[in-house]
This record gives sequence, C-alpha cells and structure tokens, in this order.
Amino acid sequence: MVSSLIQSISLADKDVAIDDHGGLPGGGAEPKLSGEPPGLTDIERIGLPGERPAQNGSGNGISRDNEVEQRFSTLSPDMAERAVLIAEQLRSSLESNVVVERSQEVLNLIYERYKLLCRHVKLLIPPDIEQDFFKVVLDELIGFGPLESLLSEDDVTEIMVNGPDLVYIEKGGKTFECDVRFVDDDHVLRVINHIIEPLGRRIDHNWPMVDARLPDGSRVNAVIPPCAIDGPSITIRKFSKIPFQVEDLIRFGTLTQDMADFLEACVVSKLNVLVSGGTGSGKTTLLSVLSSFIPEGERVVTIEDAAELQLNQRHVVRLETKHAVVDGARSVTIRDLVVNSLRMRPERIIVGECRSGEALDMLQAMNTGHDGSLTTVHANNPRDTISRLETLVLMAGLDLPLQVVRKQIASAIDVIVQQSRLRDGSRKIVSITEVQGTDGNTITLQDVFTFVEEGEKDGKVIGRFEPSGIRPTFDPRLKVRGFDLPATMFMKHS
Repeated sequence: MVSSLIQSISLADKDVAIDDHGGLPGGGAEPKLSGEPPGLTDIERIGLPGERPAQNGSGNGISRDNEVEQRFSTLSPDMAERAVLIAEQLRSSLESNVVVERSQEVLNLIYERYKLLCRHVKLLIPPDIEQDFFKVVLDELIGFGPLESLLSEDDVTEIMVNGPDLVYIEKGGKTFECDVRFVDDDHVLRVINHIIEPLGRRIDHNWPMVDARLPDGSRVNAVIPPCAIDGPSITIRKFSKIPFQVEDLIRFGTLTQDMADFLEACVVSKLNVLVSGGTGSGKTTLLSVLSSFIPEGERVVTIEDAAELQLNQRHVVRLETKHAVVDGARSVTIRDLVVNSLRMRPERIIVGECRSGEALDMLQAMNTGHDGSLTTVHANNPRDTISRLETLVLMAGLDLPLQVVRKQIASAIDVIVQQSRLRDGSRKIVSITEVQGTDGNTITLQDVFTFVEEGEKDGKVIGRFEPSGIRPTFDPRLKVRGFDLPATMFMKHS
C-alpha cells in the first residue's frame, strides 16, 4: 500500500515532487508549526533514535502508561502512515552524497525539507502531536522506524515482529504484546533492508531469510514471504550497550562467586570450554563473559554468523560469515572461517556456535595446540551435549567411526557449562561439568557444580548452587597457572 504512494503522495489532493535541488515546486501557505526549527539539543529532547531515556518498567509486564507500549498513542493510524510517507519522500530528496546521520547540519537539512514538504501538501499538524510526528519521521530516516522506541529501552531484551500488526517484546524474562505497529508489509521490508544493506547482505524472493546485526551488536533474523506466510518477520536479540561483566551475572543470580572463580581459572589455564543451552538461555552473553577472562595480549580470533561477541581485549580478530549472492560468488561458512583461522596464528579460537560440520574442525583445532578455545552448542544437558557434538561431527561428511569421534570429543573438551532459562524467565548456569575421558565407548562426565531447585515463591524459582564435593581431575593444570583453589570451594553444603 505504502510503496505505491511513495513516488506520488497525495495527502491533500496534490502530487508531491521534489526537484533536483531538493526544493518543492508550487507554493501555498506554510502550515503553522509550533516552536522554532529544532537544533540538536531540541532533537535530543524530542528523542533521537537510540537516545530516548529508558523508561521504568515493572519487569512483570508492560504498563499502559509505558511509552514503549504507547508508541503511537498521540498519532492516529492515518497520521502515523502520513509520517512514514513524508519520511520516504524526504529520503528520496536527499542528495546521494548526504550521509544521513545525527549531525546538526543534516538535522537542519531534514527539518527544512520537512517544512517545505508539509507546506506543499498543506499538511496541518496539530501542535500537541507535532513533536511525535517529527520523531516518527526522524525514526524512519535515521533509525529503524517503529523499532527505534523498543531498541532504546534498556529493559527490552528481545523484539519479535510477527508481521506489521503484531509485535511482541521480552522484558524481565517474560513476553508481552506491545502497541508498536508498522503501516504494512512493505514498511517492515524497508526496515529489514535498512538493517542489512550496510552489511552487504540481501533478502528477496529467492533467498527469503537473513541473519544480521545492528550497529550495537544486537542479533537480527528476518524471514519474508514466501517462507513467512503472515508477512515479514523480524526477531532481534538485544545486547546490553555496556557488556555484562561476571559481577553482573553474580548479581543476577546466574552463578556464584565460587563458580565464577572456578571458570576464570579454567579459561586462564587454557582449558577448552563448551557452553551449552537452549535458545534464549544466554549462551552468547556467557561466552562474552568467559572471553573477558582471557589475558590481555593473547591473540584471539572470533568466528560468528553475525558478529555479536563483545570482547574488551585489543588483540582480537573478528570474522563473520558471508552469504552467497546472485552474481555467483560462493558463500563463506563457519567451517571455512575455522579452517582459515588456523593460518592466522591464533592463541584462542572462539566460535559463536557450532551447528554443523565445523564442529569437527573446531575439535581438531582444540586437539592440535589451540588450547583455551571456546564455543557453544544447542543442547539441554551435558550428556545431550556430547550426543549433539557427535551428530555435528558426522555432518562434516567424513565416514568416521563413532568411537573415533568420541575420543576426539573426550580429548578436546575439558569443561561443559550448561546454561538454562528457567520457567520464571531467569537464566542460570545449572551445571559445570568436567569431561574426564572415555570408559570403553562411553564418555565419562563428572559434575563440579549444579543448581538444585527447591520450589517456587511468588512466581520465582528458588534453589541453590551445590558443589559436587569432587575436585576436577585437571586441578593440577590450574595449579601450574597459579590457581590453588581452596578445598571449601568444592565441599558439599551440609
């Protein structure tokens, strides 16, 4: 609907056309606009994309007074659509050499042309909604349209767009429907393209799926028709603007100080650590925190489908997959990057997620001098993690005997950290497990720490983190690195 109107908008029975100089033909009285042209300070007060102050939410739902839910509360659907149309016409009027950014010069240019366009179409904007109207225009031009109000909310951790008329968010581990809406399918598709175009990725009828990331590192997945039956779908996994530290996870109740000290000893001592868990359990966040334990100066190569890891070290090389394009250029997969990373003199290799044959290359790297590597897999518990790794290795296409595969796994992986999202929405490390070796055809596992549930109170899962009472067999490797962990760390609670 919108796309058919962009080139010829008729908001007041008059076509809009912008000449080569960005001016508007015709005349007409300029509509009364309240206030002076906004400067940068004024725009920040209105709320630039990504800079709107975070609203206080309850964490248990969305209050009807919350601005996230009331995104278009002062604009009727018709006015919201007109704001989107104005933004698209303004976009086409900007010269190709104009970088649309939050600078005073660009904001002044946008505002001047915005006034000209409103005057030409004789669009009268009531003073009480003028700021919100112009904010929608700015969101479309500079940001990611209706998603901007959600992206700027610190307590929104996930955004799920199920077509133009249905948007859900996750707050405090709970999922809620919110009042943010798009104009139509084309509007959603334009936002998707705005996200992926700077990354050199594309989405179309021939390949209707794409993984991408936002400038802040947030993970984006989009699916469009014909695969998405009810309209374009967007899923955004937001990450904190300031990377979480281990102290934050302790404060959240994800793990204890003893567990954190133990994991730090494992990472510094160059044990190979695998983080396992389900979708949305917090694997990537935990992987970033574990990566923060890597000593400064060690060369780290990270490999991901879409770069998400937030590392503070300086000596880091970040690699990202490349999708195939129409011109025939082949894709670059995780497996390609793992193989290539071995030629880059890495001291640590971090693979965001093993989901296919790259698991074999990762295990071989761990077994050939690249100790201290980290990766994640999808699995529900440590024993399932082993089975999952076996399956992934077999997906590499080599006819390896299962016994050989298990020996590779047992010799490569030292520690499995199981992360789970509990039914109350909280995320916890439910077990830290040592891979001790093989006993015949069976890989031997031994828990070091586990989370023991004790019930629920006020909708929250109650439990405690319990040591197993057994020191790991790799304890001598920790001592060589200077970690003489106290016996009380591993003692069972009475």
